Amino acid sequence: MAMAALSSSSSSLAFFPLSSFPTPFRIPSTSATLTFPSFFPKSPTPTSASSRSRMMMMMGRGRGRGRGRGRGSSHIFLPPPKAVAIEKETPENERPSTFLRESDGDNHSPSSVRGRFEKMIRDAQDSVCQAIEAADGGGSFKEDVWSRPGGGGGISRVLQDGAVWEKAGVNVSVVYGVMPPEAYRAAKPADSADLNHMPGPVPFFAAGISSVLHPKNPFAPTLHFNYRYFETDAPKDAPGAPRQWWFGGGTDLTPAYIFEEDVKHFHSVQKSACDKFDPSFYPRFKKWCDDYFYIKHRGERRGLGGIFFDDLNNYDQEMLLSFATECSNSVVPAYLPIIEKRKNMPFTDHHKAWQQLRRGRYVEFNLVYDRGTTFGLKTGGRIESILVSLPLTARWEYDHQPEEGSEEWKLLDACINPKEWI
Repeated sequence: MAMAALSSSSSSLAFFPLSSFPTPFRIPSTSATLTFPSFFPKSPTPTSASSRSRMMMMMGRGRGRGRGRGRGSSHIFLPPPKAVAIEKETPENERPSTFLRESDGDNHSPSSVRGRFEKMIRDAQDSVCQAIEAADGGGSFKEDVWSRPGGGGGISRVLQDGAVWEKAGVNVSVVYGVMPPEAYRAAKPADSADLNHMPGPVPFFAAGISSVLHPKNPFAPTLHFNYRYFETDAPKDAPGAPRQWWFGGGTDLTPAYIFEEDVKHFHSVQKSACDKFDPSFYPRFKKWCDDYFYIKHRGERRGLGGIFFDDLNNYDQEMLLSFATECSNSVVPAYLPIIEKRKNMPFTDHHKAWQQLRRGRYVEFNLVYDRGTTFGLKTGGRIESILVSLPLTARWEYDHQPEEGSEEWKLLDACINPKEWI
């Protein structure tokens, strides 16, 4: 039972055994094994030949007629999503004071929502990275700073093969672009009322922090958090239409083994952050998290949840900015005490193999369902930053079933049947 290495240096999507492939980008729920050859280029642009690279899909046996179906197997070549509007990034030697462009006018001001959100995510990146390095006791983050000629840029930080962390990535980005309608649908839910009124390319601004932290010890849980702010301007074919804006984000915990006191602590911190703004937030966003991180083809959640919200604009903008700030400031107190308790616990090869199987589930969700990954790939985003969430190693075993009543079974049961932890 081989382990599949998933390196962040890969510049590709995946090689999927599929029985059907209904659209050029939506991956059906039958995908199960993934490897990462180098088919996709690193920074696709609309006019380059590389942006027209093909993703090769192995089609499995299937019944009926249609492309890729029939007896035997065939190879088909499908175009990648259009990357119509994000320019190729340029490496920078120093961090700029802001990634906002001066042509934004009032929106360039440090007191604007854009300016304050950018400051918040950069402060959060600094504080989380400092805490991660302190917990590791020796490892340090590699940092890449990049910009784009038309404005925006980002800071990507990755700590890899440390004493505690297999891989820890903490990225911030500020992006300007014009997205195609299909990318807008990836950024907004399909039932949004304004979809039918945006047939043309949509200018957008986005800023966010995104992080995935994969510890080495199987008793120490993986953490993901992401907080973002998004604006769209009027489509090119509908000048004068109102500007849209919304906030999104969340923090969620993905252990391989359940320590109930750890999960309760984590959820208690999330609830405390939510309750400062609205007592309905925690139960609502906890359920949203359970629903969002659902791996449909497995019938289970990726982990034990937390909070998740998206497309949030039906509250005061200042309140939502403060709420996102509170949530990002809660990451370290929610997570680091758990790491300190679990990072040095002894474990066996059996424990490690189970952790790797759960990492496989993590990969499946991120590449098949995650809206942020989908949006980044559809708009030609920075591949190394988009795929930094993938662990260094993961594992797939054929028809693996944990023994009923075992610690592994308890974790799987909690992923299938979400619990109220507090």
